Amino acid sequence: MTSPWTIGKKLSTSAGVIIGMVLVLGRASRAGAQSYGLYEQSTCMMGRAGAGVAAPCDDGSSVFFNPAALAADRAIVVSGGVVGIAPRGHFTDSSTHLVSTLNSDTFAVPAVYASAPLTRQIVVGVGVFAPYGLTTDWPAASEGRFIGYRSSVKSVYVQPTIAFRVTDRLLMGGGVDITHTSLELRRRVDLSTQAIPGTTLTFAALGVPQGTDFGDVDLTGSGYHVGGHIGVLLKLNERVSVGGRYLFRQQVDISNATLATSQITTGLTLPVALGAGLPAGTPIDRIVAGAFAPGGPLSAQTASTSLPLPDQIVLGVAINASDRLRLMVDYQYTHWSLFNQLVITTQYAPATDLIQDFGDTHGVRVGADYSLPHAVVRLGADAHNAAAPDQTVTPVLPEAPRWEASAGLGLPFNNRTRLDLAYMFVHQQDRSGRTIDDGRTPTVALTNGLYHYYANLFSAGIVVHF
Repeated sequence: MTSPWTIGKKLSTSAGVIIGMVLVLGRASRAGAQSYGLYEQSTCMMGRAGAGVAAPCDDGSSVFFNPAALAADRAIVVSGGVVGIAPRGHFTDSSTHLVSTLNSDTFAVPAVYASAPLTRQIVVGVGVFAPYGLTTDWPAASEGRFIGYRSSVKSVYVQPTIAFRVTDRLLMGGGVDITHTSLELRRRVDLSTQAIPGTTLTFAALGVPQGTDFGDVDLTGSGYHVGGHIGVLLKLNERVSVGGRYLFRQQVDISNATLATSQITTGLTLPVALGAGLPAGTPIDRIVAGAFAPGGPLSAQTASTSLPLPDQIVLGVAINASDRLRLMVDYQYTHWSLFNQLVITTQYAPATDLIQDFGDTHGVRVGADYSLPHAVVRLGADAHNAAAPDQTVTPVLPEAPRWEASAGLGLPFNNRTRLDLAYMFVHQQDRSGRTIDDGRTPTVALTNGLYHYYANLFSAGIVVHF
């Protein structure tokens, strides 16, 4: 005789895959520096599309963009700003032509910096910013809800920094990143394709439609980690400077994650008997209830994993083409191939080893400042490839190669205070992806539609020199 509880226990293997996918998708969203990461940590720098590792803005944001450049400013500097991010997009199923559309949200991400000279050669600074903080937010009824319909990541970095003026032409600096990251990830659970123990049948074979919501899974967790980076800035002559920044790789342990689950009533019943204990008409919700009961594979439980954060190199040159015009070009490399697999351990479900096979990314940023009598005009553009391979393009990470274009203004109130404004448009290449998952290593064979994505970013900031 097959009992509801036995069926619940036998579902543990598939539950492990479900829980594992929730965790790995959270990693993708959090660490997508080429997709959902936020490089716009300064209104001034955003106006140039982030270009300027050889000539960062004089607003203290060198803490993030190149620690060495803090030593170029011998005044006390305090600045603060906020970026409003409005992502938009949709997924079109290639077979049904049904469209799932992202919720129309706008997210505010702040940044604050301060720096002060200790001596003629030494400047210290600190920055508080959020390089990861975007959210993918689809309706709970969207087609991709069984992979993920909401991924919210909030990372706050506190970075103390010190910079040295080695010579009048050579500056060096470094900082320590003290980071707290919290996440919430939600998805629905579909058990229709799972085999019923003791039979050769699946729930779908009994008439349960594929795409039936059996449960909701909500993962939350947080962790602290420490990293750092170093920078160098060299002034070759009065018009040309070169710079570089290296961001160290990190390994983040999230050991306190919790998984809250809830069963969703389907109202379906068995059309035929499955033994004496399960006559026809037995509610299917009762059959799977054991998986959600305390100690079951889909019950509330703890989880843990270890995540790599890749190292990053940015190199650039800045040229003062005239007394009014400065041009900047940066090259950015991110070592995303470190993220090739993820091992997840949960309290009741089996451990899961998920293959990711990310690739390294390469990007180019170009920017310009043009000084007018009462304003500074800024323009910029950048482009880069995608880190995620074809098989991991999902509702949580609908990543693709992209380009961005930006414009900004610096409007001084007086000799000490300035208002910065900037706008950026993000255009992402349409890319084939999936909204389905077969519980195994993902392949491009699961691709079932096309993702379209773009975003508008707005920023305002105040800079004060003392």
